[in-house]
Amino acid sequence: MTSVPLLITAPHPCSYLEGEQAQTAFVNPSFELNTAVYSQLIAHGFRRSGDDVYRPQCAQCSQCVPVRLPVAQFKPSRNQKRCVQKNRETTAIIKPAAFEQAHYDLYLRYQNQRHAEGNMAHSSPDEYIRFLGSSWCDTLFIEFSIADELAAVAIVDRLDNALSAVYTFFDPKFSSHSLGVYAVLWQIQYAQEQGLEWLYLGFWIADCQKMNYKDQYQPLQGFIDHAWDYLNIGNPEGSING
Repeated sequence: MTSVPLLITAPHPCSYLEGEQAQTAFVNPSFELNTAVYSQLIAHGFRRSGDDVYRPQCAQCSQCVPVRLPVAQFKPSRNQKRCVQKNRETTAIIKPAAFEQAHYDLYLRYQNQRHAEGNMAHSSPDEYIRFLGSSWCDTLFIEFSIADELAAVAIVDRLDNALSAVYTFFDPKFSSHSLGVYAVLWQIQYAQEQGLEWLYLGFWIADCQKMNYKDQYQPLQGFIDHAWDYLNIGNPEGSING
């Protein structure tokens, strides 16, 4: 792997675990990134947010586990099959990672309904696109519609041998369609069709409700002690939130 210069942040309050302190390792912004380099970095536990690439570097905690799904081995649970059936008339269009007013308006509705206490509920158009897009990564915006009405947008990075699920937001009026789940299932199928090996799902955190849903997609691998291995976690037939 190419030698990559890193910057380590000072300890700061953890975004996921109350009362914990976190540190983050960032790729130095002066380092030139591209899809090939990022494909290597994500395989070593990194993620991107906008143009920034990072991974947790906490001295006393290792709860943030990078996870990925070998898409050829995926077997949907009963609940996931029901989600697909519920969305049998949901359509998907692959678009470039460009600003669209309708996407931005939907993003703000989602943030204000689901995360009103956070800073993203007040994102400007520039902040929105800088958070989701990237100047160097091959990023797709997947637009989902129900009855010709925009219902959700999933942001996906296309890598050398994988997809990476970046973020999904949806119209709260379509909550019964479990579009967060459906977006992941769509990405799994798309990766299979493209002959890709992995779908990266970000960090799994057992003690954080908004991050532990990823164990519903099996078989799941985790990057622990600098190596990938299958995780014996989750209950594929359990409840799934949209």
